[in-house]
Amino acid sequence: MPHSIFGQVTAVRKFTHGDIEFDFYHEDEITTYRYSSDPSRLGNFPKELVEILVPTLATDICIEIFFGDDGHPTHVQLEECDEEEEDDLDEDSDLDD
Repeated sequence: MPHSIFGQVTAVRKFTHGDIEFDFYHEDEITTYRYSSDPSRLGNFPKELVEILVPTLATDICIEIFFGDDGHPTHVQLEECDEEEEDDLDEDSDLDD
């Protein structure tokens, strides 16, 4: 069953052998995804999508990653993060004080 997750890139690691790992923060969890051109390594993310996601590190760009029936990523959607949600969260925490 196709599904998607929404979040942001929080860390990127690029290795000398060409692999790229990135941490994706969503729903208060961090998931690590990897691209590898070496077929003996477990690479679960297409290079084309990794190249789009990596430059979003340390930006206000939020990402939705879509997965197909087989669990592999099929495409991504980028958008500017909604700062109003963050402002609402700040106001809620101020009320708790």
